[in-house]
Amino acid sequence: MTSAFAAPPKITDRSKQKEVAEGERDELQQKLNALKSDINQTETAKGDAADALADSEAAISKANRALFDLGNEQSQTQTALDALSKKHLELSKTVAVQQNQMAALLRQQYIAGNEDRIKLLLSGDNPNKINRELQYMGYVSKAQAKLIEALRVNLEAIEANQTDTQNAKNELDEIALEQRTQKTVLEKEKNTRALLLTQLSSKLIAQRQEVGKTARDEQRLAGLVDKLAVLIEEQKKAEAARREQRRQEQLAKAQAAAEAAALAKAQALAQRQAQVARAQELKQQRQRAALAQKQNAAQARDQDRAQAKGSPATKTPVFKPDPIDDDQPPPPVALAAIPAATAPIAPIVHNDETPEAGSQEAGFGKPFASLRGLLRLPVRGDLTNRFGSKRGDGPPSRGIFIRAAEGAQVKAVAAGRVIFADWLRGFGNLIILDHGNEYMTIYGNNQALLKRPGDLIKAGDVIANAGNSGGNEQSGLYFEIRHQGRAFDPISWVTIR
Repeated sequence: MTSAFAAPPKITDRSKQKEVAEGERDELQQKLNALKSDINQTETAKGDAADALADSEAAISKANRALFDLGNEQSQTQTALDALSKKHLELSKTVAVQQNQMAALLRQQYIAGNEDRIKLLLSGDNPNKINRELQYMGYVSKAQAKLIEALRVNLEAIEANQTDTQNAKNELDEIALEQRTQKTVLEKEKNTRALLLTQLSSKLIAQRQEVGKTARDEQRLAGLVDKLAVLIEEQKKAEAARREQRRQEQLAKAQAAAEAAALAKAQALAQRQAQVARAQELKQQRQRAALAQKQNAAQARDQDRAQAKGSPATKTPVFKPDPIDDDQPPPPVALAAIPAATAPIAPIVHNDETPEAGSQEAGFGKPFASLRGLLRLPVRGDLTNRFGSKRGDGPPSRGIFIRAAEGAQVKAVAAGRVIFADWLRGFGNLIILDHGNEYMTIYGNNQALLKRPGDLIKAGDVIANAGNSGGNEQSGLYFEIRHQGRAFDPISWVTIR
């Protein structure tokens, strides 16, 4: 029985980061859902038997992707936990040594008593010896203070380490719980799909042989590719507009800063000029006062001489100096500390700016066109359907089909960005990568899609698991390469090694 006072589940850092990441994907996923809905509305074909498998196969893909992500998270978290445990052991050993050193110092001080300095001063020993002993005691006191500080820092580090360790353990427990949940969902959806396949077996076979089905599938995929190309262009324009807006905002900030600096310089210059003028005025006032004092003194001497001779003194007006303001001017402002108003504004670089998808700066590596003849096949298996081969009464194949075991790893043939990852009639669980410059690679009939729209992919990254989703009779992978919407033979782009 669960206690009514059970502690609520802990909110880990992982949960917060996961919530933020999911929120960031919503906008792109909404656009893709609208795009897919538009394709479905323009369908002229009747309902496909494989459509009954759509929800089940999409759910299987989602559960497998969740397990794939959880496995990666579990591995990373366990690595972090191991590192924390190792660090905790190192810190514990260091603290034990420092505690032993501290205990020895305290024991020594207790035995020696607290009047060591006074005893030295009153001992009557040689003053030089007393001075040396006092210096040694000072060194010991400093070493003791450093030891106490180091011990305090390490104890705080152990406390922080314990907090991080507990958080990592909570995250592992959280991951394990999610794994159990996803495994239950996966098994349930697999059973549902198996039952549906049994019920729809004859209908699926009949529809695979239906004239025009492959043509409709090709038109559907071509329409999706065209709409995705438009969406990519819109995203590029939106990103360019955002970059330009950020650039303009920073230019405005830089301009405002330059104007503020120029104003500060002008104010400082005016203040300095006022100080100089005030100093000159004070100097002139003192000079006039000194001159007046000198003249008054001379006049006084003349009057004294006249009185001594008995002649009436000529009354000379007394010079009165201008009052002197003894207030000192404020200290001069250091003009060198003020930036020049005419200094050029440095170009602004955004660390978070993302170059256009497909550019070398975006981390996609070499341009896709330069990889012709160097690509590896995305999955190991037997080539059972070549580019241009006829599929019944339908049009020539636009791609190749590689027969592979269910669940086999499907790898990206080149670096790029996921622009579509969803179920599509005729192709099952489908993932499409944008490699820039209007190059795309298409991977269909997967059992599970392990990446989401917007994810950046490196060459060789596992992006899916092969399967037979979408009503395909064989397990494997359908693969295409397109440029500007036009399909090319993938075999001429790959090397068999």
